[in-house]
Amino acid sequence: MKKFEELKTLIASLEDDMDKFYNKQNGAAGTRVRKAMQDLKSLAQEIRTEVQEAKNKES
Repeated sequence: MKKFEELKTLIASLEDDMDKFYNKQNGAAGTRVRKAMQDLKSLAQEIRTEVQEAKNKES
């Protein structure tokens, strides 16, 4: 659950940069959004792996 909380925190922290990029055309905010999205992808993959391992242990 800790990683899921990290995931939610990361998404929440993106809100300002998403607004700056899409509504104010701030290029630097777009760079931060892309980096955060890559971090989200990595974190999601880690969660997927943990869930799969836990599922396999049950079997």
